[in-house]
Amino acid sequence: MAQSFYDSSVTSYLQILGGVANVLARGADYAVEHSLDLDEVIGLRLREDMAPFSFQVISVWHHSMGGMKGMQAGVFAPPPKLPGMTYERLQGLIGEATDYLQGLSVDEVNALSGQDVVFRFGEREIPFTTDNFLASFSLPNFYFHASITYAVLRMQGVPLGKMDFLGHLRIGAG
Repeated sequence: MAQSFYDSSVTSYLQILGGVANVLARGADYAVEHSLDLDEVIGLRLREDMAPFSFQVISVWHHSMGGMKGMQAGVFAPPPKLPGMTYERLQGLIGEATDYLQGLSVDEVNALSGQDVVFRFGEREIPFTTDNFLASFSLPNFYFHASITYAVLRMQGVPLGKMDFLGHLRIGAG
């Protein structure tokens, strides 16, 4: 059986959102046990020319929930500026994305396949079909920012492994 658009999008997003939620929870627990300042963590970067930890988590939220909303609307744009970000608020964004995606029906998501969507930033627009947007833009960005979220916390000593990142695996016969 061919993989549906729902499985390619929502199911994939939810798997890694679960992993990111776990990674963030493990980071919060570690911070309490080891006096790690989570207010400092949100500003950390792997390298000085990279966006901070807070942007990584915001991008996970944006490329999952925002990606689906963009495909529904036919327009996707960069994430909004979210001032006053805290670690707890970042965790809340991941929960918000999870709740939103869990509320989508298989039929409404599958109906998005083959539709037009543009990525709009400033005056520039990049046209996609929803299938190509998902496969070549949204999911790669989503996975990238999720892995950087993991890496920043791992860099701070949070004891994380690959299984923490992967979330709930889709095991068994389909």
